[in-house]
Amino acid sequence: MDELAEALRGRLIERARAGAAGGDVRAEVRELVDRHAAALAEVERAALCDRVLLLATGLGPLEPLLADPAVDEVMVNGTGAVYVERRGKLEPSGVSFESEAELLHAIERILAPLGRRVDEASPLCDARLADGSRVNVVIPPLSLSGPCLTIRRFRREGFSLGQLVACGTLPAAAADLLALAVAARASILVSGGTGSGKTTTLNALSGAIPDGERIVTIEDAAELQLRQAHVVRLESRPANLEGRGEVTIRQLVRNALRMRPDRIVVGEVRGGEALDLLQALNTGHDGSLSTVHANSPEDALRRLETLALMADVALPHAAVREQVASALDLVVHQSRGADGSRTVRSIAEVVRVAGGAGTRELLHEGRIATPREGTLAERLGSSQRAGADGGGRAGGAAEPMAERA
Repeated sequence: MDELAEALRGRLIERARAGAAGGDVRAEVRELVDRHAAALAEVERAALCDRVLLLATGLGPLEPLLADPAVDEVMVNGTGAVYVERRGKLEPSGVSFESEAELLHAIERILAPLGRRVDEASPLCDARLADGSRVNVVIPPLSLSGPCLTIRRFRREGFSLGQLVACGTLPAAAADLLALAVAARASILVSGGTGSGKTTTLNALSGAIPDGERIVTIEDAAELQLRQAHVVRLESRPANLEGRGEVTIRQLVRNALRMRPDRIVVGEVRGGEALDLLQALNTGHDGSLSTVHANSPEDALRRLETLALMADVALPHAAVREQVASALDLVVHQSRGADGSRTVRSIAEVVRVAGGAGTRELLHEGRIATPREGTLAERLGSSQRAGADGGGRAGGAAEPMAERA
């Protein structure tokens, strides 16, 4: 059926190129099905008609891949090969685009409803599908392999902390501590490399935010799926063809402060918005969440300092370090293993040390060390005394490890 649907789709494209296509695509598809698949039963012909329409008007050969719940990411490397990620591992999909024009047409169908486009003047673009999946496009002359399309799929409902425990991403005691920390309005930074699962963990952490709070999310391409009722979602916007109309993450962070947020969730900090986020966390907007690319909790703090210095504000480096030490409470570091598994490798408390911010490891060999003193300990203690949900089960605690600058 798949081969037959692909063949009929090819005939439909040939008719369109020859100028023989009419206005009713469904009627044309039905005519082709009745002519070339008359031996099939009516039910099968109707199903074949729907399949051809999906291939012709959707994203072509990518549609079966996007319909497969086991596929986490789709990578189109020009017209030659399409790869997918299943269970953390890459594998060829067996499908391909017939021509570069067909691939560009599929890309245009993704970008047009969002008011975005790619061409030689703007050969890069980030976007998202209607279901929240993230899309990246690179076309020639930047891509020497032809148009490249990457689609990272996301669940309609993100993972919860309990599901992350069930799939081995983090220990149950760590999930309890993180849930209590979020409820206690601790500011948490999730670090890791590309594809390590930072956004998934951020989404799971947001599930511990109590109902009744106003949450403002800020992202380049909206992909967070928060379960709370009172959520305002903001998305950045690139410049148009005239170079106007750009709205950056930094502008959205500043604007969010005027929207009476209880929590600010920034999908990823990657530029000067780091300084605005630090200032927000130091001026009463604690309990916020974000992610950053880094190799360890210590590197995450240093990278945040570097990004804040990119804001073109003449602040001394020492002042930025002080803001980092005051703003953050926890760093959760995650990585992807060779077998494709995503695992939380470290949970570190942010502490003050000589010269700025340091970390104290709380997660060691699956055991959790409960903070004994400092701002985080006070937050957790107050939340536990108030009867916060999820507290009181950080069992198996280990002694805190040495602080590292």
